[in-house]
Amino acid sequence: MERRTVVRFLSAALVLANVVTIGAADPNNPTGSKGLILVDKRGKFVRFFDPKTEKELSSFPTGQGAAHDLAISPDLKTAYIPIYGDGVYNRNPNPGQSILIVDLAAQKVTGTIDISPHQAPHGIQIDGRGKLYVVCDISKKLLVIDPATRKIESVIDVQGTGHWVAVLPDASKAYVSNQSGQEYISVVDLKARKMIGTLPVAGGARGIVASSDGKRVFAIQGRAPHLVVIDPASDMILDRIELQGHAEAGYKLRLSLDGRTLLICSGIGGMESYINILDVGNLRGKQDVLRAGRSSMGFAFAPDGQTALVLNDGDGTVTVIDLKSKTVRNTFKGGTGIETASYY
Repeated sequence: MERRTVVRFLSAALVLANVVTIGAADPNNPTGSKGLILVDKRGKFVRFFDPKTEKELSSFPTGQGAAHDLAISPDLKTAYIPIYGDGVYNRNPNPGQSILIVDLAAQKVTGTIDISPHQAPHGIQIDGRGKLYVVCDISKKLLVIDPATRKIESVIDVQGTGHWVAVLPDASKAYVSNQSGQEYISVVDLKARKMIGTLPVAGGARGIVASSDGKRVFAIQGRAPHLVVIDPASDMILDRIELQGHAEAGYKLRLSLDGRTLLICSGIGGMESYINILDVGNLRGKQDVLRAGRSSMGFAFAPDGQTALVLNDGDGTVTVIDLKSKTVRNTFKGGTGIETASYY
């Protein structure tokens, strides 16, 4: 297999050029006004909330294994939720081997996708046609799944213990973050269905996300508080941006609906979390820093484009941020420990 290790850095001017595309469709950054789904990892529940009142409407248990992530179908009718297992990364003695299929209108499970013999499905993405891309960290594989047939189409070796994955909006490439042990991001050609290279990242990578226009991929470096900026056209690392006000590495990140704002959370391990707010058009500019709950691990964006939710795994709360004023508007209880959520 061809392997490339890229160490070249380009100027900050190139990093900032042509990054923001307003209103670009992105199946992996969904929103909507019909509902709000929360993945309560620690409680082993999936919960549904009223998006306006922020009150819980219904819930169902995920069973013995916990869920950590989800993807929403392009028509906003179905959620796909991998069952990771009863542990955490690098300590998951009973890994899961299935993906739940959830009817969002009915708020219930309508089926499962069996991915055996592959173990510990974690990060999940979806493309505009509804095809699923799921990374299994124990198996070191990226699965391409057709949810219509509930069959695995391809099994791609990513070599590292991939925990998260970012798929470009045109589904041409995927970038798999190997959280520890492998100090690189795996680059996958989804057309050829094979790994084609690596990008060096000290300490591996944590959260990873593609921009809605497909021109950038952003990742959190596993060692030191740095944001890694990647050009998917050349598979080069363009820059590393220091997270202001942090001594430790961040954890996860998301781009706002309009692509102008990047939110990064930190503070895993039960610590109080901080949210760094970066202007994508000026990544080396001043960063706003807000406090959230404990061990923040994810984000969701309301359809108004001004409201962001921060999911706090350490205390089960959800912090509501006003993106315009860059202030905390509210906090509500969402379960035992929330890692992922989405409006639909």
